[in-house]
Amino acid sequence: MNNRLYGNLIFELSKEGRKGYSLPQNRFGDYEVPKELCRAEDAALPECDELTVVRHYTNLSNNNFGVDTGFYPLGSCTMKYNPKINEEIAAHPQFQNLHPLQPEPTVTGVRAMLMLLEEMLCSLTGLAHFTFKPYAGAHGELTGLMVIDNYHRSRNDLTRKKVIVPDSAHGTNPASAAVCGLEIIEVKSTADGLVDLEDLKRLVSLEGPNIAAMMMTNPNTLGLFETSIPEIAKLIHECGGLMYYDGANLNPMLGACRPGDMGFDVMHINLHKTFSTPHGGGGPGSGPVGVREGLQDFFPFVSPYNGNFGVMMRACVYIISLGRENVKYVGPLATLNANYIKESLKDVYELPIDTTCCHELVFDGLKDKSTGVTTMDVAKRLLDYGYHAPTIYFPLLFHESLMIEPTENESKETLDGFIAVMRKIAEEAKTNPELVKTAPHNTPIGRVDDVLAAKHPITTYRQLLAEKV
Repeated sequence: MNNRLYGNLIFELSKEGRKGYSLPQNRFGDYEVPKELCRAEDAALPECDELTVVRHYTNLSNNNFGVDTGFYPLGSCTMKYNPKINEEIAAHPQFQNLHPLQPEPTVTGVRAMLMLLEEMLCSLTGLAHFTFKPYAGAHGELTGLMVIDNYHRSRNDLTRKKVIVPDSAHGTNPASAAVCGLEIIEVKSTADGLVDLEDLKRLVSLEGPNIAAMMMTNPNTLGLFETSIPEIAKLIHECGGLMYYDGANLNPMLGACRPGDMGFDVMHINLHKTFSTPHGGGGPGSGPVGVREGLQDFFPFVSPYNGNFGVMMRACVYIISLGRENVKYVGPLATLNANYIKESLKDVYELPIDTTCCHELVFDGLKDKSTGVTTMDVAKRLLDYGYHAPTIYFPLLFHESLMIEPTENESKETLDGFIAVMRKIAEEAKTNPELVKTAPHNTPIGRVDDVLAAKHPITTYRQLLAEKV
């Protein structure tokens, strides 16, 4: 591959006077642009011919990694294959060209689809009503917490401003609660990775009249099923609080059990994770919020429109394609795949909690710590073998966390290939540790200084030139 076209910036390929475009003949006349809107000098834009531009951006696009190109075992963020029928239906002109301000009589089909999706989500979760206003999971969390806050305000129960969050929670949980104006109380986990009931009882006894809700993810961030939820829900409900379910880990629950049946009152769903719609690169997302009967009147006004319609359309097609008879296999297969990886690697990677996991598993780095090879090194070395790295250094409960989530879509052959590479890296760590510590070696950019990149990012071409000087 020609590195000149593969690794350089488009500005570095620029040659003065080169053009890759021709504008159509002006049919609109000349209009004076107000001076206050004009630049003092021309924009510093690259000048390249069309072929150079096409090759440059095509080569860059080939660097993108996604589930269509390889195994994407990113724990904490379900990266599931998006069936192409989803794209085909979502791209239908009568869906694709909708406008949010269209007259209602022209969108009766869309309304029917949303009603069907709501009905299916209610059936899958055991809740009674959903709103599709939230645009993403964190937006859904905030919306759900606003439901809870509105509920307490309606009862003039104004002291309930504290939310209990497990120490293993997703970072968005305490963040969303804080944005909602609520105070976070942390409940500890036991040595087996589950909510510490005794610590929870202590908190409830101390803060009962002030507790607005408890936020839980189930299975939790360690991929473990919280077995004490009925007792936890009873404790929270008896003190007057509500139970909130973070739906980020809903995937292994599909077909196995429903949050509403466990005692959860409010939840959000990441349609862009559990129901297959693509979300790499930061979007788009959809975080509908479901509530039990009686709480639907407390949905807040978070948007004048329903969220990202294309995501909802894809999720609806995905559920219909599976059907009632097949959706029940999603959770069990995801759980089977995760446990297969866990059992195949636990002799060479440290397994801090050796028990049956659900959709994801967490290792605490390599079992042999004497090599000095870290979780970061393992993740970087995986890139050399064509795999996207798992989530690393999260959850924070372990020093060298390495979280893997395979999803139900992956075949045994794919999992076996990943397992073989992970075992090979463990062997390399013993026989040639420097090879792993200096990885990656086969990527366009080698090992970077992550701290420097975060604290002193180079965001413009001019800044890059200044740095080179």
